[in-house]
Amino acid sequence: MTDNAKGLLYATTTASLWGMLAIVLKISLNYFDAYTVVWWRFAMAFTFLLLLLGLKKPGYLKILRKPPLKLLLAGALLGINYIGFMQGVYYTGPAVTQVMIQVGPLTLALTGILFFKERISGLRGAGFMIALSGFAFFYYQQLQRLGGEPQLLNLGVFWILIGAWAWSGYAVLNKILVRTVPSAQINLILYGVPALLYVPLADFSRLMEVNSWEEIVLLLFMGGNTLAAYGALSMALKYTEANKVSMIITVNPVITFFLMEVLIWAEVSWFDVPPVNLLSYLGGLLVLVGALLAIGVVKGSLFKKGRGKKI
Repeated sequence: MTDNAKGLLYATTTASLWGMLAIVLKISLNYFDAYTVVWWRFAMAFTFLLLLLGLKKPGYLKILRKPPLKLLLAGALLGINYIGFMQGVYYTGPAVTQVMIQVGPLTLALTGILFFKERISGLRGAGFMIALSGFAFFYYQQLQRLGGEPQLLNLGVFWILIGAWAWSGYAVLNKILVRTVPSAQINLILYGVPALLYVPLADFSRLMEVNSWEEIVLLLFMGGNTLAAYGALSMALKYTEANKVSMIITVNPVITFFLMEVLIWAEVSWFDVPPVNLLSYLGGLLVLVGALLAIGVVKGSLFKKGRGKKI
């Protein structure tokens, strides 16, 4: 398998996991608060990777002594991304969060243009305009659904935007670091830093009370999703260009929309699943199409230099 094919496969894995995650996070809020969920996801992923590397590649643990400053910053940004996404799901629901979080990949593409002198074509410019129109149209449709009560929607969108911008900063730093630092070492710090940051905010007494299979399955899935999705993302960025990775992960809302429709059809009672009308889907489609156009033709220097070390 070529490096490019490996990268695309890893990116597809990340997109699929993220597509399911938004719904699972919404369900988890029936049992835990947002900060506890975020802490658990990072803590479980860090612990698993720490044990795995300790057994197979103990030399990799040396990075814990003096991790690069850029890596510490990337970990902090990833922690902000997680809580922003989680609060977005809490206040607006999975569908709105998955559409609005696409600000992240668009910001990543814009960063390449503004700071790394990547080429911008007419097609890319049109993509940005289509995406912005889609965001506005989708947001307006959500306001209509709420009947003019925008407080929770605005608060949720604010959190989502914070998370999206933090993710774009993390992605740039990760792409730079993966050239010289093995992905496993990167992920160890990426998981460990937020786990430490959220210790004061997590409700450990609630975790100690877990005794039902539903709660156990949720916790295992959320922690495993973190480990697998971001491990696959780092590998994807290692093997192929960031624009190709961004193209694939940008379409993960399609998976969320499909699963949401299935849950509506099945009349689930796990959480309130507000129906998404046709016009909202149209706005979401404009966002995705615009994002794909804006990201899909990136040919700048930042995202094409080197492939990093192989593990």
